Amino acid sequence: MNRKRTATLLASLAMVLGLSGQSAPNSSPAPVPTPAPTPERKPPPGYEDVYAGHKRLLIIADLSTGNQIAHIGVSHAISVIEQIGRQSGAYVSFLRTDTDWVTKSETWGKNDYAKGGPKQARGKNLDYFDAVLFYTNGETNLTQAQKQDLLDFIAKDGKGFIGIHTASATAYGWPEYGEMLGGVFDNHPWMITDAKIIVERPDFPAMRDLRTGMSLRDEHYQMRMTPYSRSKVDVLARIDTSSVNLQAPMVHRTDGDFPIAWIKDYGRGRVFYTGLGHTDAAWDDPRIRTMTLEAVKWAINGGQTPRPHPIPAEK
Repeated sequence: MNRKRTATLLASLAMVLGLSGQSAPNSSPAPVPTPAPTPERKPPPGYEDVYAGHKRLLIIADLSTGNQIAHIGVSHAISVIEQIGRQSGAYVSFLRTDTDWVTKSETWGKNDYAKGGPKQARGKNLDYFDAVLFYTNGETNLTQAQKQDLLDFIAKDGKGFIGIHTASATAYGWPEYGEMLGGVFDNHPWMITDAKIIVERPDFPAMRDLRTGMSLRDEHYQMRMTPYSRSKVDVLARIDTSSVNLQAPMVHRTDGDFPIAWIKDYGRGRVFYTGLGHTDAAWDDPRIRTMTLEAVKWAINGGQTPRPHPIPAEK
């Protein structure tokens, strides 16, 4: 009789343990499933993506880690870049003063608008865009993952990148960025001044309204000796050194090579850079507007293949 009661108690205990979710000491824990990406929520009627089917440019105008007073013309610059894209129908712009969307990961709002919050709101990421434009300064707040995503966006996805003025004075501590862009800012030996230009690629659309001998008033840049190299970039135009003082204290280059714009390949993608665009007035100059519009169109759509070349011999 005692054996029967013992067996009954053991059976009851096993049942209780099973119901309570306890397992035998040697059993393996169930695998934790990997959460699936959050699907895009279908917008209600009237809130569909009005930019579907358009070329899309992500403009990053983040100066938060750089000079806070020297580049206040950036506001007018990015407003012009947005306007010329819309007016021409070439592209639509998304203006950001942060770098949150420079990623291939999901982006969400914060607090109530964060993922899982009562008002969760999902943002965009690089996959939504055809090109990225930087008018930036300083080291930026990009994480290592974001930096790699940007390089992959250009090199692997075959997208475009446009750098304006202080884009070359950005991310000094990230050498791969300078290699992608094609050059790193050294200084501006002549501050803001008038300088004549020599157009090396008059056949390139961005040079359509520029001619050799024209004068441009801007904060003209000098590039560091590396990574800038004419074996890697296709210089579209440079400063005519006869129009500037090569004895100025901050002139470091001895080769007379002071480019104002270039294009280059980066993997499967396309890169345009110009050192112009410091002054507010520059963005009211039709020549600069045409240059920028055609540069963005090329970065987005492709066209002429970059042809790196040495400084042309004087005729």
